[in-house]
Amino acid sequence: MAQITTHNIGIIMNGVTGRMGTNQHLMRSIAAIRQQGGVKLSDHEIIMPDPILVGRNEIKLQEIAKRAGITKWSTDPEAILSDPAYSVYFDAQTTNRRVEWVQKAIRAGKHIYCEKPTALTTQEAYQLYAQARDAGVKHGVVQDKLWLPGFLKLKRLIDAGFFGEILSVRGEFGYWVFEGDLIEPQRPSWNYRQEDGGGIISDMLCHWRYLLDNIFGKVKAVSCLGATHVKTRWDEQGKPYNCTAEDAAYSTFELEGGIIAHFNSSWTVRVRRDDLVTLQVDGTKGSAVAGLRQCYIQPYAATPRPIWNPDIESPINYMDNWQVVPDNKVFENAFKIQWELFLRHLVTNEPFPWNLREGAKGVQLVEKGMESWQKRAWVDVPELEE
Repeated sequence: MAQITTHNIGIIMNGVTGRMGTNQHLMRSIAAIRQQGGVKLSDHEIIMPDPILVGRNEIKLQEIAKRAGITKWSTDPEAILSDPAYSVYFDAQTTNRRVEWVQKAIRAGKHIYCEKPTALTTQEAYQLYAQARDAGVKHGVVQDKLWLPGFLKLKRLIDAGFFGEILSVRGEFGYWVFEGDLIEPQRPSWNYRQEDGGGIISDMLCHWRYLLDNIFGKVKAVSCLGATHVKTRWDEQGKPYNCTAEDAAYSTFELEGGIIAHFNSSWTVRVRRDDLVTLQVDGTKGSAVAGLRQCYIQPYAATPRPIWNPDIESPINYMDNWQVVPDNKVFENAFKIQWELFLRHLVTNEPFPWNLREGAKGVQLVEKGMESWQKRAWVDVPELEE
């Protein structure tokens, strides 16, 4: 019987006590990969992630480690960074702590994989990229929405030429986040404090950058208006606080090739659409609406012919004449897919273009969006150096 070669990859997972770190990166990605027997390279070769959980709350770390079936955890990240058993540093902390620890990990010779935004400023984000590049370590940034089933189907339609010439993209994202006085909020209080790195522009324009760049075309310019619609919220201790960060952003993007994209992002909107996030793409030959998992299409030949007449009920049900794009495959968790690609990149040098430079592009769009809001004007988005 042939012997199986196992590549054990030690991973320092810093910040996994947060919602995203626990659920998406630990339980649904690394723990799931371990439970399936690793990442299979061939019948005789696998990659097995070997994580240690790092954070500031010992009780939370113990509880999460037990749930994930992981035995190793630590409240001393400095000591773990010096351990040669761990070649990868992963960061899912709050944004204002990320630069310091990623820099320490680079100096320790660790490969880097981290959440976005990678920094609070473009300068810091680009410096992280340059430092990792110059140190010769491999690096990646989470860009999970590229592997959501709805957007994978959308990309497949583009590659098949379904739309003809793409004219525009309209994105709608958000839901009502409760204030915390009567009903428990769904998001942490730091999201609404600018001094703690909060704000929906910082949170979401990073996502819109990689989605637009990778699916439709490079972002060339942005016009953005932010707003703090809800002025007071209640924190984790039930105390009221003033919101200093924006909870809604209304952004328009000019893309390479002349495509216009408009995205509404809001934590103060009630949902009456197919999903919490939807993208409508309109082209000369057809249109599509993609959510997190489903995608609906309306080709040119099935497009109804509306006539404006507000004096009668519309004879057209506009939800008709849309077809569901079939799955055609089993879709796995988007975070897990990208983790597996990064692990393969570490071991086999397979291409992994979603690096710290791409992360810096996301931070750049956040900065340009904030600049546009401040100036009340269109702002160009220049290309970052390699």
